[in-house]
Amino acid sequence: MNPLARFFVDAVKQVLTGSRLYWGWLAALVALTVVGVLLYSQQLQHGMVVTGMSDQVSWGAYIANFTYMVGVAAAAVMLVIPAYIFDRKDIKHVVLIGEGIAVAAVVMCILFVTVDLGRPDRIWHLLPLLGRFHFPESMLAWDVLVLSGYLFLNLSIPFYVLFSRYQGREPNLKVYFPGVVIAILWAISIHTVTAFLFSSNVARPFWHTALLGPRFLASAFTAGPALIILALQLIHRFTDFKVPKSSVDFMALVTTVALQVNLFFVFVEMFTEFYFITEHASGAQYLFLGFHGYNALVPWIWSALAMNLTAVTILTVHRWRQSRALLNTACLLAIVGVWIEKGMGLIIPGFLPTPIGEMFTYTPTTVEIGVSLAIWSIGLLVFTVLAKVAIPIELGTLTYGSGSAHPRGAHHGLHTPAHAPQGPSQA
Repeated sequence: MNPLARFFVDAVKQVLTGSRLYWGWLAALVALTVVGVLLYSQQLQHGMVVTGMSDQVSWGAYIANFTYMVGVAAAAVMLVIPAYIFDRKDIKHVVLIGEGIAVAAVVMCILFVTVDLGRPDRIWHLLPLLGRFHFPESMLAWDVLVLSGYLFLNLSIPFYVLFSRYQGREPNLKVYFPGVVIAILWAISIHTVTAFLFSSNVARPFWHTALLGPRFLASAFTAGPALIILALQLIHRFTDFKVPKSSVDFMALVTTVALQVNLFFVFVEMFTEFYFITEHASGAQYLFLGFHGYNALVPWIWSALAMNLTAVTILTVHRWRQSRALLNTACLLAIVGVWIEKGMGLIIPGFLPTPIGEMFTYTPTTVEIGVSLAIWSIGLLVFTVLAKVAIPIELGTLTYGSGSAHPRGAHHGLHTPAHAPQGPSQA
């Protein structure tokens, strides 16, 4: 069998081999996915009426999750830059994990946009050559372009690296480094274009601000690295892939600075909106203070700010940031806080009040919540499968001709791949 075919066969065998904990994890994700598919079938049958969205609030939980996950996908660049541009060996050791998270995040972005369409069977209209792509006039066309391009880059580069190591040779940096440079620029572009999707709506003053793009990037480089930190520690604990402590420390520093910048941007926006209150500040009033008795989002946004302030306090104090328990707590707070701020705290106030002053209440329905959880489950499933294949190849236990990875524990503590960092930096 040729190496490429054998690679895919061995990858499938690796995915189908695991402990009870592994199969329990997969079963839970599949179960959530099945429930979400059943709920989505109701949406397909009855239409968007089964969601909490309306003509006045036409984006909801789906687009909120989409916006958040674009940032998570872009955050992988914070591992790529130090690994390939500054040649940090410890970061290069875990860069494929970050790229796996980026792939899962982009898949989730595409799914969230798909379920938000009232007629998903017409999605082919978005495809070049098949439909009317409206490029370059349409910002949505730009978003389709950058997301699909970023997905291709984050699949092709890791595939080349892993396939080379699977064959027992080091990948040629000259072959894939141009793709790395393009991917770095592309990562910035995907979230910038997403911000432009919002800020280009001149009739929505809550979004129509030049600061939205920088805010998107700052929040992305907060939540994304925080998720990567948690993922790296879980992989370090439950697999034989040992993550250098310096890699986690670096991502913690990135999260700290990004969260500080993000909170500064939020303060600047609040000052602009509330120092001299105008009619254009009605969306911000609805979000932070309530507007004519409508205050459903007020407790959510202030809880998010409290979470982010607590997280940034922990992360800013070096001694606290070095504590893994406190670091993980701060990461969880930042992940949830940014999700609220950048999700429901961004989408809904952009619609309310409407341009003619109407007020409505939007609440996600069971269908929206179930479908959203299903898409998150699919993303976690994609990442789990990618990590399950990549880790034994990185460890050198799954190679061409080996047939399958060595039994778990056979190499634990005894085998270190040639490209892994050595010495006291090992976690």
